[in-house]
Amino acid sequence: MTTLNVRRGAEFTRILGLGVARGENLVPNDDLIEPINSSDEWIRKMTGIATRVRAGKDTSVIDLSERAAREAIAQAGLEPADIDAVILSTITFPHITPGGAPVLAERIGATPAAAFDISAACAGYCYGIGQADALVRSGAARHVLVVGAEKMSDFVDPADRSISYLLGDAAGAVVIGASDTAGIGPTVWGSDGGGAELIGQTSSWLDVRDNPGTPFPTLRQEGPSVFKWASFKMAPVALQAIEAAGVTPDDIQVFIPHQANVRIIDQMVKQIGLPEHVVVAKDIVDSGNTSAASIPLATERVLRDGDAKSGDLALQIGFGAGLVYAAQVVVLP
Repeated sequence: MTTLNVRRGAEFTRILGLGVARGENLVPNDDLIEPINSSDEWIRKMTGIATRVRAGKDTSVIDLSERAAREAIAQAGLEPADIDAVILSTITFPHITPGGAPVLAERIGATPAAAFDISAACAGYCYGIGQADALVRSGAARHVLVVGAEKMSDFVDPADRSISYLLGDAAGAVVIGASDTAGIGPTVWGSDGGGAELIGQTSSWLDVRDNPGTPFPTLRQEGPSVFKWASFKMAPVALQAIEAAGVTPDDIQVFIPHQANVRIIDQMVKQIGLPEHVVVAKDIVDSGNTSAASIPLATERVLRDGDAKSGDLALQIGFGAGLVYAAQVVVLP
């Protein structure tokens, strides 16, 4: 039997560089409370959010992605031509086709890198990390750019009390490459499509086409059910990721969950049983829920504020519409 002489990749990978881009406008709660008949106090109590970042009308999700990507590539000490694959996680690129990743690759000068989008909502960044890790270790790529980017404000109904006041616009990017030691633990991921109706659009694009007068689709969620699922079902996933990485909760130095809700984050810390020394990222207070961008944004924040440092061991977990989830233990860049 003839066998293939297949190129092998790196044994280990790590995050080589990180970049972020937040929407240029800081939107306080008071700017959003009238349409939902609420108050700043209520939003802070229910979510922990004081402000959220939102982009201007002329700023696109690709604009945000480009800014974050260029920063990540530069921090990694690379050039765009060194990127072999571009993975863009987004649910707010406004075209069914082409995908946003090829557009981003061309914009930053990474052509002819392989380029594809992921639609895994708030878990999309961790999905991208898992795929980038596998691509480098398989030998299919040397350097992979992973971008989580959303312009959620394009798909918000200001009068929706379930999700509208949570959402912000941003992008976060990392470059994944080979490492002499393990810098990215195994990805623990999965889905629960039985809960697909808990987070989604108010209508489909076909509804808009076939039923004149159907409003433009916006985002909505069943808040109490999502809160219960995320608060209690995701802790076992996080513990599996810790075990898969060959460490214990005591070894974790930083916890960087998807920035969905401060109450969810606090409940997850209790359910996982993280020690008091663990730094818990809460970028949501200032940036809001930026979906696929939230974990890299929160990572950048704890590093910039000096709450964490390069080389720290971080547990990250994303979860959201689908319902989908993914977690890894990573070494911070």
